[in-house]
Amino acid sequence: MTSTAFDPSTASEGTSASARETPGVRPGRHEPLGVTVRDGGVNVAVFSAHAQAVEICLFDASGMKEVARHFLDGPVDGLWTGFLPGVARGQLYGLRAHGPHAPREGHRFNPHKLLLDPYAREIVGEFRNRPEDHGYPLGHPEGPLALDGRDNGATALKARVAAPLPGPSPRVNAPRHAARDLVLYEVHVKGFSMRHPAIPQALRGSYAALAHPAAIAHFQRLGVTTLSLLPVQFAVDEPHLSGTGLRNYWGYNTLGFFAPDPRLASAAARHDPSAVAAEFRAMVHTLHAAGLEVVLDVVYNHTPEGNEWGPTLSLRGLDQKSYYRLHPEDPSRMENLTACGNTVNVEHPRVTQLVLDSLRFWVGEMGVDGFRFDLAPVLGRTAAGHDPGSAFYTALRQDPLLSQVHLIAEPWDVGPDGYQLGRFPGRFMEWNDKFRDAARGFWLGHGPQGSRIDRAEFARRFTASGDVFRPNGEGQRSPQASINFLAVHDGYTLNDLVSYSRKHNEANGEDNRDGRDGELCGNFGVEGPTADPAVLDARKRVRRAMLATLLLSQGTPMLCAGDEFGNSQRGNNNAYCQDNDIGWLDWPEADEALIAFTAELARLRRAHPLLRLGEWLPQWPSPLRPSQLGPLPLGSSSSRPSSLRLSSAEVPANSVVLRWISPGGHELREQDWREDGAPAMAAWLADAREQLLLMLNPDAAPTRFVTPTAGEGAAAWTLLLDTSGTHEAGERSEDATTVPARSLMLWRADA
Repeated sequence: MTSTAFDPSTASEGTSASARETPGVRPGRHEPLGVTVRDGGVNVAVFSAHAQAVEICLFDASGMKEVARHFLDGPVDGLWTGFLPGVARGQLYGLRAHGPHAPREGHRFNPHKLLLDPYAREIVGEFRNRPEDHGYPLGHPEGPLALDGRDNGATALKARVAAPLPGPSPRVNAPRHAARDLVLYEVHVKGFSMRHPAIPQALRGSYAALAHPAAIAHFQRLGVTTLSLLPVQFAVDEPHLSGTGLRNYWGYNTLGFFAPDPRLASAAARHDPSAVAAEFRAMVHTLHAAGLEVVLDVVYNHTPEGNEWGPTLSLRGLDQKSYYRLHPEDPSRMENLTACGNTVNVEHPRVTQLVLDSLRFWVGEMGVDGFRFDLAPVLGRTAAGHDPGSAFYTALRQDPLLSQVHLIAEPWDVGPDGYQLGRFPGRFMEWNDKFRDAARGFWLGHGPQGSRIDRAEFARRFTASGDVFRPNGEGQRSPQASINFLAVHDGYTLNDLVSYSRKHNEANGEDNRDGRDGELCGNFGVEGPTADPAVLDARKRVRRAMLATLLLSQGTPMLCAGDEFGNSQRGNNNAYCQDNDIGWLDWPEADEALIAFTAELARLRRAHPLLRLGEWLPQWPSPLRPSQLGPLPLGSSSSRPSSLRLSSAEVPANSVVLRWISPGGHELREQDWREDGAPAMAAWLADAREQLLLMLNPDAAPTRFVTPTAGEGAAAWTLLLDTSGTHEAGERSEDATTVPARSLMLWRADA
């Protein structure tokens, strides 16, 4: 292929004379980027380092007819600018970029393709993945190296000039929960309410529904502080879903980084982008008033333009070589560190700016309280790999607005050295899959591929994974950096991971090839639903024990919406395209007793500071030497129960002591941590105010635990919780107790 350059005489070929040039365009400002209303017109600023010309194209109200084009001035530092007097709010527009069509050099400029403004606040139209949306003719022998000359302006997505958002930002009433008090709740805006009987039909599936009194009452009853919403930015469906009757339900295919997705708005607002934004802001304001924070799952690692065979929608046509990472040995190919076809080049300063500007918009104008970054290592990648000191992380941490909100990383991507758990800087919290696997394996009785989950691995995860988040004892990050979870949107629900032994993704139309193979789960003898009382009892016990493990562990717990009442996806562990009863929460079948149980766990967490420490527990040098856990000597490691005696009065002020003990009553020794087939154990926490004893029995049979002595003059242990429901809260124990099968018991002794 030869490189084609910009020729002004043919730049607007195929456009009417009236649309070719319109006088009156004035010099514009270089900031802010995008199209902004000011001074009786609009300012236009677009970044493209390699373009030879950039046009803004205006359309009539139908979006079908282009009525004017204007060449922008530039480039100055890669920016193209102009001021259009008389253009007002509501004007539809798109961009066209002229430059070399040289795919082998990384350039795919094609002025025949209308491009969506990356800074668009309002987006109209529907993306249908038409052949003319591609920069090359589909089926051409040269494939994506060829140039397609068809104009797609009439049917392409359009941006709409947005007016400044009215009134104060929802940030004005944002709650600020202490890090140690956080309880996250991952939830899909639509899926939460589509089958909720107490929410009006007209609101179901919408932003407004998530702020309905019935929804808020549920969140407050559960004791969650922070909603972590699956993506709400404007997204489109993947091409392979076309014609299948399926769609990208989760929304991890973002095209509009500044626009809330209209598909998640109520029917009354859905067709007016300004009404969609207003509904979103009202949701945030109402949730804030109820004491609830809002965190957004954001996707800045890839776009729907896919690999080199994908459509030309926005960034590819504006300046592919700047916006995307290209294969170093063949720039005609996209580097794919995301498994989604392309990788956004956040290392580029202007792309960093795009992401930061988007984040500031969602905090400052839409009022949100933080972000969970999908495939976060992509954002910190440089030519040398992932860098915790990268420009993006540095800018994020020093930004006067963004440094105040929650920053959460999904700490892996699919590139080289893509697993970065524990390596994010500053106040970042991270999804801790090590907790997930240890908690599941401990209670299911096996780890991945049937491996054994030993006591030491569980103990590390139960105490906030200090081996991961507190390297070398430096203590620069808090225990809250570990976001503990049992299940999330991507994988089995809690109900399904104890009901199925293999994935059942047939409804996705990919012959059950999609989704994670070998995800840790167990069906307890029967695949799927059953009436067998023994199987049902085992599942119920393990599910409750896992929930207790989640909410009583150190770190930051995160519930997956629906797990608190037994929601099922019928064994589907990749329901990304199931915008139906599979993906929606099954409120009609909700287990009310399980909701009450989960709420009680959250209440216990709030009531007992020992369960949510803001400082690290004393760490042992080796995971297999817990006898060095704390500063207080406990005497010998004898199996005699009397050797384990500790009064809260003996604990130094502002200190916490942790002891791991065996069911026989002795402190666990090195050989105990290595012992096969004996996972039951207890965690003994004490400070100057109280002592807590957590007895964990994952065995299929009851296990007798010798109760340690809480110290001279201390009261007997009082039961706070038995996950099996066999014993009632308030029961007392002085010498020994029998912990039911597959259960956790929590005891308390006053100082």
